[in-house]
Amino acid sequence: MSTVDHPAPAREIRERFGFLRRSYAMLIKEFIQLRRDRVSFAMIVMLPVMQLMLFGYAINTTPHHLPSAVLLQEDSDLTRSILKALENTAYFRFIYEVHDVDDFDNLLKSGKVLFGVEIPRGFERAVRRGDKPALLVAADATDPVAASSAIGSLGMVVQTALKHDLYIGNPPEMPFEIRAHARYNPAAASSLNIVPGLVGTILTMTMLIFTALSVTREVERGTMESLLSMPIKPVEVMFGKIIPYVLVGFVQAFLIISIGVGLFGVPVLGNLFLLALLSTLFITTNLSIGYTISTVVQNQLQAMQMSMMFFLPSILLSGFMFPFAGMPAWAQYVGEALPLTHYLRIVRAIMLKGASMQNLQFDALALAALMLIAMTIAVTRFRRTLD
Repeated sequence: MSTVDHPAPAREIRERFGFLRRSYAMLIKEFIQLRRDRVSFAMIVMLPVMQLMLFGYAINTTPHHLPSAVLLQEDSDLTRSILKALENTAYFRFIYEVHDVDDFDNLLKSGKVLFGVEIPRGFERAVRRGDKPALLVAADATDPVAASSAIGSLGMVVQTALKHDLYIGNPPEMPFEIRAHARYNPAAASSLNIVPGLVGTILTMTMLIFTALSVTREVERGTMESLLSMPIKPVEVMFGKIIPYVLVGFVQAFLIISIGVGLFGVPVLGNLFLLALLSTLFITTNLSIGYTISTVVQNQLQAMQMSMMFFLPSILLSGFMFPFAGMPAWAQYVGEALPLTHYLRIVRAIMLKGASMQNLQFDALALAALMLIAMTIAVTRFRRTLD
């Protein structure tokens, strides 16, 4: 009465082998598609390598050899010893020597230096008479991380500077004092540094993605074919794509600055019209780069990947997360080629320092040059016919 049904187990075995064959076929298909998608394959390899290189070699949370200036109103052996002692701390690197207070202030406002040392007239004579004069060290504290370590090292400067000039051994009382003045952010509030930086960071990310996806979306949907059949020039297409997002960028910048002022107490000391003008330049530069990306990629996934590939070094090498002056020379050269680097200097200088266009000429010209380069590449690469 017992019968054995063999067909059922056989079907199960066939189903299992069929499942494995189909899964294997899909696996091979995905590897072939990944090999053909060279942009995605490059992103898979380059992103971890880039992060490893940047975090391993370029990022430094305790920066040294920070650019500094000296307002030298007296040149003597003692003053030279003091400057040498400051450099020996490894935090200061004197690249400017000025003799006018206005030049001294302009260097700090423009961001060319992070520290300024003022040695008053008659300083050495006052020291030898025992008057205990004060030496002023002005620090650009818009970036508290970069300034704090250097300010903390000033205590050892007095002993080092006077070891061979006035005495041997430890004196009962120091013959002069160093007064550190943290300008623009005396309370070292991190919000005063982060909120202006967020304006540029968010604009970079959104403007790149919006423009890059806008063009590639039309290519994927087939609407670009109709657009190319019209009597319209590449530069006209580019401006038509860019101008609406300039207004979007304005709205984003207005929201971030308004929230920063209202909730975090970030001041706006400079000219709002100048801030709006240079923000327009920055937005247009990023939109031009996003448009250039769209002429290189073939689909929206690649556009997103390349946008992130550009955004990653921008946020790491611009000075937003880590002190720019503490990076090695090669990383600073790369950072100077990024629009966000120049805009961070602009927005922080206008909002926190009250800087004028005279103080920001270099960064404004750098943004304009990057915009023209990106526009030229974008128009040159614009496809008049679909592949």
